[in-house]
Amino acid sequence: MPQCELSGNPRPFLVLYLSSPRNSSLFLFFTYKTYTHPQNTYITMVKVGINGFGRIGRIVLRNAIEHGDLEVVAVNDPFIDLAYMVYMFKYDSTHGRFKGTVETKEGKLYINGKAITVFGERDPANIKWADAGAEYIVEATGVFTTSEAAGVHLKGGAKKVVISAPSADAPMFVCGVNLEAYKPEYKIISNASCTTNCLAPLAKVINDNFTIVEGLMTTVHATTATQKTVDGPSHKDWRGGRGAAANIIPSSTGAAKAVGKVIPSLNGKLTGMAFRVPTADVSVVDLVCRIEKGASYADIKAVIKKASESPELKGILG
Repeated sequence: MPQCELSGNPRPFLVLYLSSPRNSSLFLFFTYKTYTHPQNTYITMVKVGINGFGRIGRIVLRNAIEHGDLEVVAVNDPFIDLAYMVYMFKYDSTHGRFKGTVETKEGKLYINGKAITVFGERDPANIKWADAGAEYIVEATGVFTTSEAAGVHLKGGAKKVVISAPSADAPMFVCGVNLEAYKPEYKIISNASCTTNCLAPLAKVINDNFTIVEGLMTTVHATTATQKTVDGPSHKDWRGGRGAAANIIPSSTGAAKAVGKVIPSLNGKLTGMAFRVPTADVSVVDLVCRIEKGASYADIKAVIKKASESPELKGILG
């Protein structure tokens, strides 16, 4: 490549991933750098590492490949060997067979001919992300969800970490809701939960136009990996131990509380509950709220439709 120089400030780059069956939305708020040369302009590809090759990790990789603007260069999972990774990625009971090539060669995973370095470290601090060229890490294990726990990825050379789950202390962001609050100095951020990503855009539109006084949300949620295939022990939540395929199971959800973190004006105003239902994919949220400003059914539909066509929420709401 000819000698280049950095032109302007790094620009924000946003990618929305839909991760199912948990129906979770994961956004990666990265930056790309534009380099200029008298004859050419170059845009460097964002290089991503994924920690955890379970449901979320695999669907993030699928979507990264389909989107084409990210390059996943490394995956870490201590519980899945390379041959099993190929099998798990190629065949998916929910999303179908991967339409591409998946193979192993010289200890690496090759997808559509591109090499992905594979690590098997239990301790994230030991993952040599920099050696693989991974700068931005998707923390998709569901285990390392605090700033301190997810922050150990930085020891391996990562620049930033996106947690694909709610976090007790990391800044939390939802596409179309509060991305303007993102600051470049943030190293660790959370993308909240699947239900929060569903609820927050709707709550924002209603609150911005009519002001929510209080509200109750109910999510009808697809089965997750934490549930039982048949009745089994679940000492903390007896009903949660019922067989997932044969029951509609009431459950708790922290989504309503999390909305207060991404929309501070709604903090403490929403509560909610969940029903786990025997479906493999797709969930739905029902929001009932009392509003300060009077509005007809037509008024509410009109503002939601308008918002769904706006640059901020197009493709997210509706």
